[in-house]
Formats: sequence, structure tokens, C-alpha cells
Amino acid sequence: MSARGWSPDSWRAMPIRQVPDYPDQAALAAMEGKIARFPPLVFAGEARRLKAALARAGDGEAFVLQGGDCAESFGDFTANIIRDTFRVLLQMAVVLTFGGQVPVVKLGRMAGQFAKPRSSDTETRDGVTLPSYRGDIINGPDFTAEARIPDPARMEFAYMQSAGTMNLLRAFATGGYADLHHVHRWNLGFVARSPLASRYEDLATRIDQTLSFMQACGMSDLPQVRETDFYTSHESLLLPYEQALTRVDSTTGDAYACSAHFLWIGDRTRQPDGAHVEFLRGVKNPIGMKVGPSMDAAELVRLTEILNPANEKGRLTLISRMGADKVEAKLPPLLRAVRDAGRNVVWLCDPMHGNTTTVAGYKTRAFDAILAEVRRFFDAHEAEGTIAGGVHVEMTGSDVTECLGGAHRLSEADLAANYATSCDPRLNAEQSLELAFLIAEELKARKAAVQAAPAQAAQ
Repeated sequence: MSARGWSPDSWRAMPIRQVPDYPDQAALAAMEGKIARFPPLVFAGEARRLKAALARAGDGEAFVLQGGDCAESFGDFTANIIRDTFRVLLQMAVVLTFGGQVPVVKLGRMAGQFAKPRSSDTETRDGVTLPSYRGDIINGPDFTAEARIPDPARMEFAYMQSAGTMNLLRAFATGGYADLHHVHRWNLGFVARSPLASRYEDLATRIDQTLSFMQACGMSDLPQVRETDFYTSHESLLLPYEQALTRVDSTTGDAYACSAHFLWIGDRTRQPDGAHVEFLRGVKNPIGMKVGPSMDAAELVRLTEILNPANEKGRLTLISRMGADKVEAKLPPLLRAVRDAGRNVVWLCDPMHGNTTTVAGYKTRAFDAILAEVRRFFDAHEAEGTIAGGVHVEMTGSDVTECLGGAHRLSEADLAANYATSCDPRLNAEQSLELAFLIAEELKARKAAVQAAPAQAAQ
């Protein structure tokens, strides 16, 4: 397949899944043409920088933190919501960097995560059946016939909201907000009242001491201290929108998907002969693919060859989403197959999607199961001699009550207090920070074990 010619619209000749049924095809075509004239949301040079950073993670020289909303919504478009999620990702990155002693590649599920795959094309309530809600870029969440009609005009709104989010994220990342001198100020009020407060304050104090030493040495104005690189990502699901935002880079002549720096293929749309694989194989962005428990080892290797025929480092990220009870059986054969085929990939752990349950009528995820999957992901890589490159989590900077457990031990009775998601349950800020501390401890312990091994062997 990789030898066949590719163009931004070659996916249209391939079988496609998870596609909305737009009733007005003329309106859809007109909207695609309109968006094709809009400026890109990201730039090719930024995507190349991200690919280089991911290559380092694939070699074990960095760690990837990918996080954000399960699905962004038009109604939650405020500066405070964007800022709070960005701030928690910064906090998590600082914890991972300082505790794990590796640079962290920060990748937000932001500025474009508007489309969601669904397990069924329809939803039935009280005997009424309507099309499923597929994300705000396609239709509305209200359970009415009018809201559930796929509307191409929503693509333009999604573009405008993504552009506004990108503008704010760029300002936060380079305009002083991400300055490590402000690490104390990043502390959210409810985190300050949590059992994690003392740990975070201790970390912030040690960072302050390090910065004071650097200032005494004349090194406090380094760009790495004052600003940060922050990249955006979303699932490449709505291909008419993705094609409309594909641009040819003037410096290289290559095609880039300019809706985000990083796009991924979901576990439901990863067919080797499918439209989503066809589209992403041709763009030059770094890309990802979800890998669930149904993945066959031979097919996985074949997909890595299709999506990364040149075997470039940093080009392809595999995002494992097994479930805590399946990791030990399902992941190692896949790690071995990719390793033995000599394929260059970055492995991330998505500990969210395989651990979803329903409790008291709410979709939820248990913090203990999330942590267990992360630890077993690390264990599998250690056993196979491969590299655990990072984590992919659904989280928010808001004080939601959607996932069970964590430092405050959220219970079934707490779910109704602030269950705000329009789709899947997310870690709140405190749970996200707790997960970062625990992952940092894992990184530190495993690094210490590796460093101690030569000394023990010499004795």
C-alpha cells in the first residue's frame, strides 16, 4: 500500500468507518471548500520539531505527556477552562521532569478534539431512537432529532474555536505564564487543600532553590526556564475537515495536516485498507495509532510499515489501551513483534479507555485501575527490553467528580457532585497531579535499578 500514489483525497476511494451521514452533501462540499481557504492552525516546522522530540522519547531520552479533554465542547470555550487544563499539564510535566529526571514532551488533547467515535450509530432512550452524538464538530449532544442531524456548518465553528484556543496556548507557552519561576503560582486552590499539597510545595521549593543557584551562576534567563514547547493533538476522525486543512509546506513540498501538530488513528478506524490509515500515511506530521486488546501482532507490524514506510524515528507513536486486566497478556506479544521487526516507534500508555465501567448510571473509571495499567505497561516494557515512552490521559483542570478514587477517595456517592463530561470520564486536576507523582516515582525507581545493575554485576 505504501508504494501506491497518495493525495489528500485518496482516502475517499477507501472503505470508511465512523463517518457521519450528512443529509446535505452540497453544503458539506461548500464547507470543505471554505475551510480549505482558511489559514493553517499549526505550521510544518512546529510539527517537525515535535517529531524530533518524539524521536528522543522513543530512544528513552524524553517522556511524553499527552493529556486533555475526552471531547472539547463549544459550550466550554472559556479562557479559564483552557488555562486551568494547560496549568495542570504544566504541573504534571514539572513533577515528571524533576522526579523522573527526563525532559517531558507536552502534548495537549486540545484545540481540535471535537469528534468522537461511537460504538453504535444510534442511541435509544425511552423508546426513541436517534443518531448518536459524535462530537460538537458533527452534531449536538441534546437528545432531539434536530440536534442530532450532522451539520457541516459546525466545522467552521470548530475551526474558529480551535484558532482561539491555539492563540491562547501559544501565549501561555511563550508569554511568561510557563516560566518556572511561577511554579508556586500554578497551584490551584483545591489542589492546595488536598493531601498532595505538601508534596507539591516541597517540589516547588526545590525548583526555586535550583533556579536561585542558576541565577547566581548567570543562567536564569535560559529559554527553557522562561517558556515551553507545547503541542496540540486530536483523533483524526472527521476526514473531510482534515483534508480541508491539509497544506503543502513551501520549504519541503510535503503535505502536512495543519489542524494539529499530531493526529492519531483510533482503535475503531485502524483498518490497513481503511480511509483513516490511507489519509494519515501520506501527511508528514508525527502521527499515532491506538492499539487495543484485539490487535493482532502481524497486523500491527503491517500497519507500522504502511504508516511509517521509511521507519523514521518520531514519526509513529503507538498508544496502548488494553485495560488493567489485559495488559500482562495482550501487550508483551505486540512489543516483541514490533521490536523483532526493527520498527521505530514510541510507545505510550492510555490507561483510561480500557478501564471504563458504569456505576450508579454514570460512566466512570477507577483511579486504582488506571494506575495499575500504567505500572503493568512499565513492567511489560522492562521485561521485553523496550522503552515506555509516555502516557496519554483524559483529564481536565476543573474540579470534576468523574473518576473514582485518588487522594480524596472519590466514591460512588460523589459522582453526582460535578459530573460534567459530555462523553467520557476524566481525571480532575488533583487526580492528574497524583498520577504524575506516582509515574515520576516509577521512572525514578526504574532508572535507579538500571544504574545499579552494572555495579551489582561487578560484585
